[in-house]
Amino acid sequence: MRLNTKAFAFASALVWGMGIFLLTWWIMAFEGASGDATWIAQVYRGYRISPAGSVIGLAWATVDGLVFGALFASAYNALAQGSARD
Repeated sequence: MRLNTKAFAFASALVWGMGIFLLTWWIMAFEGASGDATWIAQVYRGYRISPAGSVIGLAWATVDGLVFGALFASAYNALAQGSARD
């Protein structure tokens, strides 16, 4: 069974991007906005626990999910094709 690379990449981008966005708002709802750097900010430049940071995180995570989703689907398809020949 092969994965549709484009569909998997877009689904990964949507899930990861919205996950970071909603996580940021969840933290702000319970702990309040802060300008403190987090471990996510070490990966996503400009990210902070703030409304603007949630949008920056959404953008970075969407690109990140798109790239790594496509890489994962491509690697999976290559391995699935190789094992089908055996």
